[in-house]
Amino acid sequence: MNLKFSILIVFLLLSRAFVSAQEKWTLDECVAYALQHNLQLNDFNYTEQAGRETYRQSIRDLLPNVNANSSYAINYGRSTDPFTNDVVTSEFFSNNYSLESTIDLFQGFQKINSIKASKFLYKATQQEALHQKYLLAFRVMQAFYDIQFYEGLVAISNEQLNVSQTNFNLVEKQIELGLKAGADSYEAQSLLLTDKLNLTQSENQLKAAKLNLIQEMNLENASNITIQTALGNSENKTFDVEKKSDSVYAIAREFIPLIKAQELRAKAAKKQVAVVRGSLYPSLTFFAGTGTGYFETTRDTLGNTLPFREQFRDNTSKYIGLNLSVPISNGWSARSRVKQAKIERLRSENNLDIQEQELFQTIQQLVQEQESLAVEKDQSTKKMEAQNLAFTIAQKRYEKGMINAIELFTAKNLFASAQNENLQVRLRAEINKSTLDFYNGLPVFQIE
Repeated sequence: MNLKFSILIVFLLLSRAFVSAQEKWTLDECVAYALQHNLQLNDFNYTEQAGRETYRQSIRDLLPNVNANSSYAINYGRSTDPFTNDVVTSEFFSNNYSLESTIDLFQGFQKINSIKASKFLYKATQQEALHQKYLLAFRVMQAFYDIQFYEGLVAISNEQLNVSQTNFNLVEKQIELGLKAGADSYEAQSLLLTDKLNLTQSENQLKAAKLNLIQEMNLENASNITIQTALGNSENKTFDVEKKSDSVYAIAREFIPLIKAQELRAKAAKKQVAVVRGSLYPSLTFFAGTGTGYFETTRDTLGNTLPFREQFRDNTSKYIGLNLSVPISNGWSARSRVKQAKIERLRSENNLDIQEQELFQTIQQLVQEQESLAVEKDQSTKKMEAQNLAFTIAQKRYEKGMINAIELFTAKNLFASAQNENLQVRLRAEINKSTLDFYNGLPVFQIE
C-alpha cells in the first residue's frame, strides 16, 4: 500500500512539473507573481507598517499619562517616624500607594506638528513601497524581453546552422562526384562547427536569461520557464522632443511614487522645524493625583498598629495643580536644534528638486530615444532585407562554384548580424514604448 501511495505521489509531482514546464507565462503574469513572492518587498512593507504605528502613536501621545506606584520599605537604625515625624531608632516598615495623571495643555504645538510630520512620513513610506514594486516590475520586464531576444538569437543561430549543414552536405556530395577537392570539406566543416558553437553560446545565454527571470520572480522549484514570444509592433511616430517631454513630465510628476515620497518628506521636514521650534515656548502641564499608605508606626492610644483598611482610608491624600515651565537658558541647544531642523528641511527640498530634475531628464531621453529607434527600426529592417537578398544570391553562386566558402560565410554572417541588429532595435523600441506609456499614466503594470 505504501509503495502504491509513493508511486502515486511521484506521478502527481511529475505531472505537475510537466504542466508547469508547458505553461507559457505572459509579462503580466510574471510581474504579478514576482510582486506576490518577492522577499525584498517584505522589508519595505515592514517599514510602511512601522511608519503607520509611529503615526498612530503620535496621535495617542495626546492622551493623558496615568501612572500607578506602590512601594514597600523597611527602615533600620535612625529614621523619622512617618506618622509623628519623631526621630526613632526602632525597625519598622511602611507601604505606599499612589495614582497620578498628567496632561500637556500647551507645548508650543509640538505634539500637533509631530502628528502631521509622522503622517507625512507614513505616507512617504507607502509611496516608497509602491516605488519598489514598480522597480521590480521593470526588472521583470527587462528579464522577460531578454528571454525574447535570446530566443530570437537562438532561432537565428539555428537558421545559420541549417544553412551550414546543407552546404557541408553539398560539399561532401560534390567531393564524392569529383567536382571538388577533398580540402574543400575542411572549410565547410570549419564553418559548420563555428555555427554549432554560436548556437551553443546562444542557448547558454538563453538559459542565463531564463534563470534571471526565475530569480526575479522568486519562482521556486523551477529550472526553466516558457514565455509568450509574441512581440508587439510599436508604432513608428515622430515626436516633438521638447513638447512631448514637457507633456509626459507633467503627467508623470503627479503620480510617480518616488517624487510623491520625496515631496511628503519635504513637508514632514517643514513640520519637524515647527516641532523643534515649539521647545522655545513655555509649556503648561496639568497634573492630579491621589496617594495613601500603611505604616507600622501608626498606632492607637493603646499602642496597637492600626489595621490596613483603616490606614488606607485615613491616610488618603489628593492633589491637583498646574506646572509651568519657561525655558530661559539651555546652552543655546534648543536654537541649535532649530537651525539643524531648518537645514534638514532645505536638504529635503533640494532632494525633491533633484528627483524632479532626474525624472525630466529620464523622460527627455526616452522621448528622444523613441524617435531615434523609429528611424533605426526602419533602417535595420531594410538592411536585413538587403542582406537576406545578398546572402540568397551568394548561396546560389556558391552552389554553382562561382564563390568560395569564405565569401559565402561572410555573406551569411552579415545577414545574421543584420537579423541580430533588427531584433535588438525591435525589443529596445518595445521596452522604450512601454516605459513611456508608464510615464504617460497608462496601466502598463497591474499594481495597486
